[in-house]
Amino acid sequence: MTRLLIVGPQGSGKGTQGVRIAEAFGIPAVSTGDVFRAAVTAGSPLGQQVKAIIESGDLVPDELTSAVVRDRLAQADAAGGFLLDGYPRNVAQVASLDDFLEGRDEALDAVIELDVPREESIARLSQRAAEQGRSDDTEEGIANRLAIYERETAPILEVYRTRGIVDRIDGVGSLDEITGRIIAALEARGLARSAAA
Repeated sequence: MTRLLIVGPQGSGKGTQGVRIAEAFGIPAVSTGDVFRAAVTAGSPLGQQVKAIIESGDLVPDELTSAVVRDRLAQADAAGGFLLDGYPRNVAQVASLDDFLEGRDEALDAVIELDVPREESIARLSQRAAEQGRSDDTEEGIANRLAIYERETAPILEVYRTRGIVDRIDGVGSLDEITGRIIAALEARGLARSAAA
């Protein structure tokens, strides 16, 4: 049973590292973006609500985000643990996740904080924009997303720090170096990798 959360600003590589760490520990990576897309594709009532909000260009509200994530964590493959990416993204969502996990007599084992300097995030996102032609990766868009992260998401780390479960990882280096640092920190907490990994 390994229950993890990975947190970092846009461009920190958390999506890539999240998938690698989830594979190493034999648990599903639960990214809110993927969960929203799956709900929309499935055409569930929740998915239809999410679709309407995303199409209007708004952020999915906390209550709906929490409902969609709870629905995903209730699926069989997440019974043995999970890695969350993109949720909780603010303090209200932390409370919602706490309630859900307490109801299952569970708690997060560790929070991985990918520490990347702002300039590095901006450089990586600008490179991604050039490579993938992403229209949302303009300099203004990037600065705005980083500001939202600093204002809304960074405070959740303080909540988890008081619980002693945050591992701050240097997010600069090769993919393998960063993955190695994360796995070493988790193993130091007594979390064991999956035998299949």
